[in-house]
Amino acid sequence: MFVGIEEWLPKLIRMAIIQLSDDIRGSLEEIRIREGRPLEIIYRSQYGFVTSHGKVSLNPQEAIHPTREDCAKLLDVLTNHSVYSYEEELRRGYITIAGGHRVGLAGRTVLEQGRVKHIRNISSFNIRIAREVLDCGKKVLPALADLDSRTVHHTLVISPPQKGKTTLIRDLTRLISYGFWGGNMDMRGLKVGVVDERSELAACVSGVPTFDLGPRTDVLDGCPKAEGMMMMIRAMSPEVIVVDEIGREEDATAIHEALHAGIRIIASAHGHDLDDIRQRPVMQHLIASEVFARYVILHNAGGTPAVHEVYDSRGNRVRW
Repeated sequence: MFVGIEEWLPKLIRMAIIQLSDDIRGSLEEIRIREGRPLEIIYRSQYGFVTSHGKVSLNPQEAIHPTREDCAKLLDVLTNHSVYSYEEELRRGYITIAGGHRVGLAGRTVLEQGRVKHIRNISSFNIRIAREVLDCGKKVLPALADLDSRTVHHTLVISPPQKGKTTLIRDLTRLISYGFWGGNMDMRGLKVGVVDERSELAACVSGVPTFDLGPRTDVLDGCPKAEGMMMMIRAMSPEVIVVDEIGREEDATAIHEALHAGIRIIASAHGHDLDDIRQRPVMQHLIASEVFARYVILHNAGGTPAVHEVYDSRGNRVRW
């Protein structure tokens, strides 16, 4: 069962979602609300439209069709009754709410000098349900441990969207912070710095994580990744830095700075496999430089992140 989402939803939608079966509610991945169009949910990698009685149908005509008033009320609640105070989030196209749930937004964009300044007339919302899956990183962590240096290898986790990257690196953060390395490895917990640009890894409320990231973890919430990595290096002396969804040139520069400071990196990136990642100029440079000693490729197994393969810096399969 997801927690805390119902209170954000307009009444008719809230009542329909609450009436869904426990099995479906417990496996929800997305709630998609579109003005004048059928209410859609994604669960266990399936989709369906939701009726006013909480039934799931493949016929869009049977579903609730949220109104303009529903969408306006939802946006009002999401922005704490002050759309203008969320201008930066609206410019980026999403709002992260308590619990780490991210709400994607679509509507009419307002441009300034060719760049998106704002989104108005918002008519589509994609509520992505965040879940804490404790111990999902236990199986793969031994493959990432650098026993000689008594730390973790520089690691990049790769998967398409919604296949568990964030869930996995969140749990890896927790395990490394506690020192739960598994097996007979005689290794301690490490100081971990999390740069949580989208507020999804830690799900901070007033700066305090609501997910368990371990006892030796510090979080920079809502901070751009590149700037946050530099701030962590200067101020918090982490042994490991964790960031989600890298891909910009400034991210690569900050990662190199962390490496030069002797800090290990755990990061994630969108992609189907290592060859896919190599097609991007920034990632291509990081791979060619053999920055990452481990690449973890994920697939999804019933909503839980599962490790498909682990490779070393030269693309050789790692056995563990």
